[in-house]
Amino acid sequence: MNKVNLQKAIDWASTVGAAIFIEPTDEPYPIAGGIILKKNTSLVGVNGPTPRGTIHPSKKQPVGSVIKITDQARAFITVESSTQIKGIQFWYPEQTLDNPDSIIPYPPTIQVSQTSHTQGVYLSCLTFYGEYLAMDFNAPKRFPCELMIFEHCYGYPLSGQFIRIDYCYDVPRILHCHINPSVQRFIRGGFSRKVVDAVIAKKTFAYAINHTDNAQLMDLFTFGTYGGILLDDESYGQLTNFNFDCVAVGIHKKGSNTKNRNWQIAQGSIIANCGNSVRDVHPIIIEGQGHTSITNVEAFSGGNGALTTVPENQSWDYMLVRGEQKLTISLFGSRMRNYVSDQPFTIENKQAVIQAVACVDKHEKEYETTIESPDYHRK
Repeated sequence: MNKVNLQKAIDWASTVGAAIFIEPTDEPYPIAGGIILKKNTSLVGVNGPTPRGTIHPSKKQPVGSVIKITDQARAFITVESSTQIKGIQFWYPEQTLDNPDSIIPYPPTIQVSQTSHTQGVYLSCLTFYGEYLAMDFNAPKRFPCELMIFEHCYGYPLSGQFIRIDYCYDVPRILHCHINPSVQRFIRGGFSRKVVDAVIAKKTFAYAINHTDNAQLMDLFTFGTYGGILLDDESYGQLTNFNFDCVAVGIHKKGSNTKNRNWQIAQGSIIANCGNSVRDVHPIIIEGQGHTSITNVEAFSGGNGALTTVPENQSWDYMLVRGEQKLTISLFGSRMRNYVSDQPFTIENKQAVIQAVACVDKHEKEYETTIESPDYHRK
């Protein structure tokens, strides 16, 4: 009944551009999935992001503007153009905390429309407890989306995927988002080490961008996912002020052409220390075509009791460069520590053109290099 009533309210709000207020309560609202947030409508609650969880005085459940989700068949809500969701907590009380074999693969909490062009969606101050895939903005090629904004969102997706975007043109933005297994610590506790290991084993990325126009990514954090961010073949933009902690791969940058498959990456840190083997642990992987500019991005490694790290508690290198097509990379002011290999770069691409200036290697010595011969090859 809650679903029916909410959909009726949305249908009305769509005609006048109204906001529906999710009134705070000590009992979360149980609502079935399949909601359509129609054009011009906002869902607004009272909460800012609530990492660690709001606390009921006597029960292990959140309070405030909270939606309780148990539907395993349908995405909870699908958004159309000119919509907003703000100040709401999404709670999956049946999701396991400690048994990886009992992880429920829920459909996405929030999904972009699969049947219409969606333009102008604002998602802000949202917290997810027990989600599998938080925000799925992989739009169909025939219905691309535009101008998506995600900001101040917190959770820990058990698929390893928090925000994924595909076929989003005219500048998508992901700002100030945080992924951590302890997001519901005050409610039920954090996810167990075994569950975190299972999330990492899926080999997915917390953030993924493809078929995008000048993506803007700022102040992003993830902990305990296989990958930090995938900058896929058909993407370009800027990534700045980030921390990818306890990952196997921090940044995986690809590129399908030399014209505009270029990324400017700055002011960040990567702690790459988990996965099957230290040889598979790389803070940065670059392949394909295009240019990558890296400024003040440091990498270091070590142990962490929240998950299983590789025995060496290190990465294999600072950066793996692979492929067969020409690509260019410039680095400045990057500190590179706690890697096993002799050199910070593993170069498996004879066409790579690389320049590093004012960097620091694992011995805390100045590291500068220029690789410009197409026949240069080093493993």
